[in-house]
Amino acid sequence: MSTARTVLETEEHQALRAAVAALGKRYGRDYMTTVIREGNHTDELWAEAAKLGYLGVNLPEEYGGGGGGMAELSIVLEELGAAGSPLLMMIVSPAICGTVIARFGTDEQKRTWLPGLADGSLTMAFGITEPDAGSNSHRITTTARRDGDDWLLTGRKVFVSGVDIADATLIVGRTEDARSGKLKPCLFIVPRDAPGFGRNRIDMELHAPEKQFELVLDDVRLPADALVGDEDAGLLQLFAGLNPERIMTAAFGIGMGRFALSKAVEYARTRQVWKAPIGSHQAIAHPLATAHIDLELSRLMMQKAARLYDEGDDIGAGEAANMAKYAAGEACVKAVDQAVHTLGGNGLTREYGLASLITASRVARIAPVSREMILNYVSHQSLGLPKSY
Repeated sequence: MSTARTVLETEEHQALRAAVAALGKRYGRDYMTTVIREGNHTDELWAEAAKLGYLGVNLPEEYGGGGGGMAELSIVLEELGAAGSPLLMMIVSPAICGTVIARFGTDEQKRTWLPGLADGSLTMAFGITEPDAGSNSHRITTTARRDGDDWLLTGRKVFVSGVDIADATLIVGRTEDARSGKLKPCLFIVPRDAPGFGRNRIDMELHAPEKQFELVLDDVRLPADALVGDEDAGLLQLFAGLNPERIMTAAFGIGMGRFALSKAVEYARTRQVWKAPIGSHQAIAHPLATAHIDLELSRLMMQKAARLYDEGDDIGAGEAANMAKYAAGEACVKAVDQAVHTLGGNGLTREYGLASLITASRVARIAPVSREMILNYVSHQSLGLPKSY
């Protein structure tokens, strides 16, 4: 463990990191590639991580969670990723949905969902992106209108992860009377078997256990208590979920980058073409050192974002979470690219398990928000420059 990590993390965090790393090592990349090849889900790893209390480490203790926050949950995902077996649904189920319900849900919603999200027996998906809105959340057209005491939800969502295994999906819509042009989002819990709630799998080149779906909501009737939190506080609730999403996506990218880098370093130490290992050549060593530096810097920003969020500073966390996600995405792509390049032809073989990461690493750049939109956020919010849109 690096000196920086030891200084910045508590003994409890270091112990959690070591324990999760040991769990990840027992599964590893071979487990993940086998699951993907056979078209299965990561049920075994999910169940064991849940049993050990890792999935719900950020959720309140009174509902079976660990009482921690994003600092702890990001450690779990990073270390599983560094072992080659990240759990993408951790970003969605405990981080986004669990956090939103814990912060804004009714007592009944908390009792219904949080214990299951904490012990892994329940899973939630999250639907925000729409075909015509892209990264512009202000153009969300999924609408909810009242019908007596019920809600009727209509709209479409795309690139929703894990709907096939989720017990419900937290859908971002807006009230139908929001005509001012300002976003007035509302979050609804939609059970997977709700009439009018359809899904179609999107054929992806990205190979992962978690599948992507397009959702069609055709007058989905929901009871009044499907609404999470206050109808008039939707924006606050939405960003309470998006900041953890960005922090966890950073953890996802850092973990993947670390895995790729470790494979490259191991190979460079032992591979000999002339008289010395190729890692002794600066053309090999320096790019790997740069990749390590970038990953470490990304972790520092992720830790800052997690701490700000856990301390309740949503505005400060918003800036840091976006920066962390941007930095981790860039560091991940560069680490994977350099790892493959270090191995040469071997980097494209199934044996070494790096080639599939060339596509997978782009996820941290593209989702849940593109790097260009993050640059827009930083230029507007941090630097005070005028908007271009």
